[in-house]
Amino acid sequence: MKKLLLLTTFAAALTSSAAIIHAADQPAYPEGYRTWTHIKSMTLHKGHPLENPFMGIHHIYGNELAVRGTQSGQFDEGAVLVFDLFESKTTDNASTEGDRVLVGIMVKDSSRYTETGGWGFEGFKGNSRTERLVNDGGQSCFACHASEKDSDYVFSRWRD
Repeated sequence: MKKLLLLTTFAAALTSSAAIIHAADQPAYPEGYRTWTHIKSMTLHKGHPLENPFMGIHHIYGNELAVRGTQSGQFDEGAVLVFDLFESKTTDNASTEGDRVLVGIMVKDSSRYTETGGWGFEGFKGNSRTERLVNDGGQSCFACHASEKDSDYVFSRWRD
């Protein structure tokens, strides 16, 4: 009986440790990102290959390191890019933001995110700062970003 209790306790501890390690690897919500530099905006419409799940108005923000990286095409450790996605509402021949769909982030940390090109990926649902959308360690995000290897896996380019 003692062995069973000991094994059960050990298994629970391992599971808890794995959850803590996994949580530590997840990028944090980017507090204050709307005061960072706005890099670009775009809208994806019905029929675009990424319509599901990214149809809507995209605003891309970057911290200072991300802005320099966007300009050069190579990003330093600590660069953070934020993808703020809103529904697109069109009335009277004008498109405006609807509800926020998600806040997506990329964090450059080559030692933590070796399997995803040195970038950590995360998404937060709607206006939540805690409801996470990425559950595969960023592999699905990276699969799309892999096409942008020459610009350090980032789609956004600096426009003068």
